[in-house]
Amino acid sequence: MKRKLSMLAQQLPALLLRSVAVILLLSGSIMAADRQITGTVTGSEDNAPLPGVSIIVKGNSTVGTVTDTEGKFKLTVPDDATLVLSYIGYVTQEITVGNQSALTIALNSDQKQLSEVVVVGYGTQKKGDVTSSIASIKREDFIQGTVRDASSLIQGKVAGLRITTPSGSPTSENQINLRGVNSITGTTTPLILIDGIPGDLNTVAPEDIESVDVLKDGSAAAIYGTRATGGVILITTRKNRSATNRTTVEYNNYVNFQTIARRPELLTGDDYRQKISEGIAYTDYGGNTDWLKEIMQTPVSHNHNLTFFGGNSQTNFTGSINYRNWEGIFQRSAQNRFTGRADLNHSMFNNKLKTNIQIINQIRKTNGAVSPNDNDAAYGYIYRQAIIRNPTDRVRNEAGGWQERDGYFYENPVSRIYESNYGATFKEMRMSGSLDYAPIDNLNFKLLVSNVQNSNLEGSSTTFNHTNTRLSNQNATAYRGTNARDQNLLELTGNYAKSFGKHRFTLLGGYSWQDETYEDFSASNWDFPTDAYDWNNLGAGGALQKGQAAMGSTKNKWQLAGFFGRLTYSLDEKYLFMASVRREGSSRFGVNNQWGTFPAASIGWRISKEKFMQGFENISEIKLRAGIGVTGTIAGAPYLSQISYNFDRAQGAFVGGKWVPGFIPARNFNPNLKWEKKEEINAGIDFGFYKNRINGSVDYYSRNVRDLLYNFPVPVPPYLISSMLINAGRMKNSGVEVLLNVVPIQKDDFQWNTGFTYSSNKNKLVSLSNDQFQAANDFFDAGGTGEPIQTSTHRVKVGEPIGRFFVWKSVGIDDKGGWLIENKDGEVIPIANAKPEDRQYYGNGIPKHNVGWNNSVRYKNFDLSVNMRGAFGFDVLNFQSMYYNNTRNKAYNMLKTAYDPIDGKMLNNDLVYVSHYIEKGDYWKIDNVTFGYSLPANTIKGIKNARIFVSGLNLATITGYTGIDPEGVRITGFDPGNDHRDKYPTTRTFTAGLNVTF
Repeated sequence: MKRKLSMLAQQLPALLLRSVAVILLLSGSIMAADRQITGTVTGSEDNAPLPGVSIIVKGNSTVGTVTDTEGKFKLTVPDDATLVLSYIGYVTQEITVGNQSALTIALNSDQKQLSEVVVVGYGTQKKGDVTSSIASIKREDFIQGTVRDASSLIQGKVAGLRITTPSGSPTSENQINLRGVNSITGTTTPLILIDGIPGDLNTVAPEDIESVDVLKDGSAAAIYGTRATGGVILITTRKNRSATNRTTVEYNNYVNFQTIARRPELLTGDDYRQKISEGIAYTDYGGNTDWLKEIMQTPVSHNHNLTFFGGNSQTNFTGSINYRNWEGIFQRSAQNRFTGRADLNHSMFNNKLKTNIQIINQIRKTNGAVSPNDNDAAYGYIYRQAIIRNPTDRVRNEAGGWQERDGYFYENPVSRIYESNYGATFKEMRMSGSLDYAPIDNLNFKLLVSNVQNSNLEGSSTTFNHTNTRLSNQNATAYRGTNARDQNLLELTGNYAKSFGKHRFTLLGGYSWQDETYEDFSASNWDFPTDAYDWNNLGAGGALQKGQAAMGSTKNKWQLAGFFGRLTYSLDEKYLFMASVRREGSSRFGVNNQWGTFPAASIGWRISKEKFMQGFENISEIKLRAGIGVTGTIAGAPYLSQISYNFDRAQGAFVGGKWVPGFIPARNFNPNLKWEKKEEINAGIDFGFYKNRINGSVDYYSRNVRDLLYNFPVPVPPYLISSMLINAGRMKNSGVEVLLNVVPIQKDDFQWNTGFTYSSNKNKLVSLSNDQFQAANDFFDAGGTGEPIQTSTHRVKVGEPIGRFFVWKSVGIDDKGGWLIENKDGEVIPIANAKPEDRQYYGNGIPKHNVGWNNSVRYKNFDLSVNMRGAFGFDVLNFQSMYYNNTRNKAYNMLKTAYDPIDGKMLNNDLVYVSHYIEKGDYWKIDNVTFGYSLPANTIKGIKNARIFVSGLNLATITGYTGIDPEGVRITGFDPGNDHRDKYPTTRTFTAGLNVTF
C-alpha cells in the first residue's frame, strides 16, 4: 500500500499530467523569470523517486512541469516563486524557492486518497467517480490474526456480504452470501477473480493479498455476464510498485491453539448412576467416560509467510512462499498447505510496452481418519456417536480391543477414528502472462492469457477392526479416486481515456474466452486378506471377484465466450455516467439460447462539487448514484440441455427408432435451456464530513430474477422421462445496506478508527411457472431432519418469503407427556392425531438485520483492533435439542436439560419435529481481538520494521440460543437456520505472531 501509487503514476495519470503541463507551457504567456532551478521529488516513506508529479508556480498555473521517470525536474521561475506540488495519493505541498537552485522535496502520502482507488471490472476507478455499489477493503484494514481464507480478511466489513464460519475443521471453508438467495438450482457463490483470473478464496495465501473489492450491484457486475448474479469479488495480490531499486524481505508467522467454543452439557457416568438410583432404566457398565474428550485434542497450528520484493521501475519482481500446518480439535484431522507465487514485471520502449508473468503453485495435503466433505459430515457422524454413547461405558474392553455394543447406529467413536485412514493431495498450477501496449498517449491494449491445472488424488480405507466389519460384513474396505481440471482463459481489451476541458471519458472494449475440461476416476473394493494394504492394492479385495466392487469415471468440457464494452463519462467531476454491455455465449445451454446480452447503466451526481455547496466547509463529499444492470446464473453442469442415457444391462430403450439394449433415458432434450437472468436496480448515496473523518454510504437495491432453472414434471410420452430442467419461475429480493466510518480521535500519538455496517434483505418466490409449463405444486420443500424423524424442515411457497420453517406448531404437553399441536383449523390436538397437512409456517432462518462493528486503535507503537458482528431477527432449528433433549430412548445419552420439565410436565414422546425446537437465533459476537506492538524503526540493525502481536478469534457469543453456535448454521440455499447435529464444532482460537521487514 505504501508504494502503490508509483505504478499508477507511470500509467495514465502521469501521461495526462505531462500533457496538461506541456499545453500550459505552449499556450500560456511565460512569466518573467530570473533563474533556473532543478530538483528531485521523492516519497517521504521510502525516498523512492516519484515520476509524473505536477509542479506549478503558485498564482500562475501557466508556468509548470512534471517530474521525469527519476523524479527529477527543471523549471525557470522568478525569485519570489512558490511551487505547488501535487500527486495522486500524496498530500499537496507548497515550497518557497527563495535563493535555492537545487531542491530535494519529499511528499507525504495521503492514505485517504490512496484508499480511494478501487478495482472495478477490467480496470480501476477513483472512488469519487464510481457510480455503482462497490466495496473496497485495503490491506491495512484487513482482519488480523488467524484467518481461514480471503473472505476472513473482510468479515463484517462489507455491508450486504454475509460471511460465517460454521465449522472448526482445518479443511472447511467459510460460508459466503451477497444480498440473499438468487437461484433455486444454480450457485449463489460470488465469482472470485484473482488478478483477473477465476479462482477461489484459497487460491492465494491471505498474507499475499493487497486488496479485496466487491462488486455488489448489477451495474457493476454486469460486465461479467453469466457468472455474476452472486456478485463479484476481485482479489488483487501484492506487487512491487517501487519506482527505484528495492530489495525488501518480509517474514510473517503465527502459532495458535484452539479449544471448542461451546460443548454440549451431557449426562455423565455419575449422572447415570444417580438416575438409576431414582428408578430410571439406564444401563451401568461401571465406567465414567467423557466421550467428547476422548475424540478431541488441543490442536497447535502454525503459519509462515515469506515475501520478497526486488528490482526497479523497469524490471521488478514479487515472490512469496506460504506454509500453513493446521490441526483440528478432532483427533487425526489436519491439513498442511504450501503456496508459492512469483510475479515478474518488465517495461520497455519508454514504458509503452509492459509485460507480466505470474505463477501460483499450491499443494494441499489432508490427512486424517475420514474424508472431509460438505459440512464435514464424516467427522460429524463421529461427533454424534460421542454424544449418544453411554458415559458409563469404556473405550476398550478387558482384552484391549474396542468396546462395541449392539445397534446399527451405535458405534464406538474412538474406534472409528483409529480404524480408518484418509489421505488426499491437491495440486494446482496457475500460469498467466499479459502484454500491455500503449502505442499513443491515452490508448492501451492488453492481452491476458492463463492456464490453470489442478488435480486431486485421494484414498480411504478401514481395517478389520472397523465397525464396517461387524455391521456390514465388510472385511476391510478401500477406495481410491482422482480428478483433474484444465482451464484456459484468454482476454483481449482495449482502453482509451481522454480529457478536454471539463470533460473526461474512457472507452473499454474486449473479448473473452474461457474453457474447462474436467475428468475423474474412482474405484472401491472390500473383503481384503489383510488390512495392511490400505488403499494401495485395490485388486486384492474379494468383492471384485463377487462382482460387488465399484468403479466409475467421467469427463466433461464447457466453453464460454464474451464480447464486452464500457463507457464512462465525467462532466466537471460533478455529473457521472457509466454504461456497459456484455454479449456472452455458453456451451452449457440449449442450441436455441446459447447467447445472451447483459447491459448495465449507472449515473452519479457529486452534489458537493456544486457552487451552492461551497459555503458548507464541513461537507467533504455528497454523491447520489443510481444504476441498473442485468447479470446471469450459468447452469451448474455441462450437457444439461442435451439428451442423456444411463447404462443398465437388464434394460434398454429406443434410440433413433431402434431398440438399443442396456441404455435407459436419464435426461430429456431441451434446446431452449438458457441462463437465469437477474435484473437489479440500485440507488445510493456516498457521504463524507469533516475532511472525511465521517464517511460512508447508504444503498437500496431491488432484484428480480427471471427464468429460474427448475425441474418440472413433463408427460411421457412425448418426453423420455417424467421431469426436465426448464427455465420458469421468478424470484424477488430487496434490501438496504449502510456503511459508516468514523475517526473520533486523530492525533500524532493516538488514533481511533471505527466502522459500522448494517444490511437487511427480504426474499420472495414470485412464480414457479411459465406460459408452457406449470409446476405440480406452488411450493417445494427443502432441508431435512435426518433419521429417524425423516422429514423436510422448510417449505418455499409462491408469493411467500424464503427461509421459513414448515413444522407442526407445538402448544404444550398433555398429562401423558405427549406433544400437543395446533392443527390446520386452529384446534389443539395430540400429535398422535396430527396429519401432514397440519404443518404450518413458523419462523424464518434468514436474519432481518446483520450488523458489524470494527474498531482499530493506535497509541504510539501499540495497536489494538476489535471486530464484532451480529445477526438479529431470525430463528434456528436446534437439532441438538430436538434429538438429545428427549428421555425416551435410554440406550442413548442425552443433554442434562432433557429432564427439565416443559410447562411443568415431563416430556414422554418419540422424537418429532415440532416448533418447540425452533429458537430465536439473535447473537452478538466478539469475534476478533488483536493487540500488537511495533518496535521503533531501526531498533535492530538490518530490520526496518518489526511487530509482535497476540490475537483471539471467536472469543465470545452473546445469545439466548441454547444450542452450540447460532452462527454455525446454514446461511445459503433454501433451508437456512438448520443447526445440524452432525457437525464439526466451531472453535475458539488464540494466536501469537511476529511480522518482520528486512
